[in-house]
Amino acid sequence: MSKLSQTFKADWYEASARERIAGLLDAEGFTEFLGPEQRAMSPHLAQFDLTGAFDDGIVVGRGRLDGRPVLLAAQEGRFLGGAFGEVHGAKLVGLLRAARDAAGPDGPHAVLLLLDTGGVRLQEANAGELAISEIIHAIIEVRSAGIPVLALVGGRAGAFGGGGIITACCSRIIASEHARVSVSGPEVIETNKGVEEFDSRDRALVWRICGARTRYLTGGVDRYVKGSIQNFREAAIALIAHTPAFELATLKAEQRRLSERLQRFGDCRDAPEIWRKAGLPEPEHIAEISDDAFLAIQRIKGADHDAR
Repeated sequence: MSKLSQTFKADWYEASARERIAGLLDAEGFTEFLGPEQRAMSPHLAQFDLTGAFDDGIVVGRGRLDGRPVLLAAQEGRFLGGAFGEVHGAKLVGLLRAARDAAGPDGPHAVLLLLDTGGVRLQEANAGELAISEIIHAIIEVRSAGIPVLALVGGRAGAFGGGGIITACCSRIIASEHARVSVSGPEVIETNKGVEEFDSRDRALVWRICGARTRYLTGGVDRYVKGSIQNFREAAIALIAHTPAFELATLKAEQRRLSERLQRFGDCRDAPEIWRKAGLPEPEHIAEISDDAFLAIQRIKGADHDAR
C-alpha cells in the first residue's frame, strides 16, 4: 500500500463509508447485511434521471469493536450527500430493530451510526421524512433496551436536517473538526431568510455556528477528536463503557443541562461570544488553532470530559 493510500484511508474525512468501517472495527471482519450484490436500490431515482447505488448509499452490518459485538451503519456522503430515501432509511431502521430484538447478554454492546448526510432526499421527500421518524423511534427503543447508540460525525456532508435530529437522539456524539451538526443547513437558512441572515458561502461563519468546536463547547457533542479513523475508534471504545442508563433520571439531568445552557448562552449572537463566556482565551482565534491547541485548552480548563 502506498503512503498516499495509507494517509487517505487513515483520515475520516477523506475515507469512504467502507474504509471507515474497516478502520473502525476489529480486524476479524465485518458482516454486511443487504450488501451491493443484493442490489437493494431506490426505486424512485430513475424517474429523475439519477443513477442509483447498489447499496443505496448506506452500509449496515455487524462486527466487533475492541472485542465487543456491535451493529453498525455507515452513510456514504459522496452518494447524493448521504441523504435519506426509502431504501436507505429502511436499512437503518431494520438494523436498529435487529439491535432491539437482540438485546441481552449475548446481544450487541452498542450501535454505531457513522453519519454523513445532508438530510432527506428531495426526490423521496415523503418516504425520507417517514424514515427519519421511524429511525428516531427505533433509536429510543434501542436505548430503552439498554444498548447505547453512538453517533460518529466527521464527513463531508456533516449531519444536517433529519440527520441532525437523529444525531441528537443518540446516547453519545463523537465529532472531529470537519463535522457540522444542525437541523437546518446553511443553504436552507439562506434560501428562506436571505443571505443577510446567513451567507452559506461564508465557511468561517458556517463552522462557527454548526462546527464541532462550538457544538463541543456548548455541550452538543460529547467527545471532540482529531480527524483520524483511529481517533474515532478510541473514542467509541471509551464512550461505550461510560454511557449512562437511559432512564428518567438521565432525561431530567439532560433537560437541566439544556436549560442551563440556554440561560448561559441565550443572548449570544455568534460563536465567539459563546467562547468568550465559556472563559476561553482569545476566543476570536478558536476556529483557527490546531486540534492539539484546542484540546490543550480543554485540558487546562478541566473540560476534557463527556459533555452529557
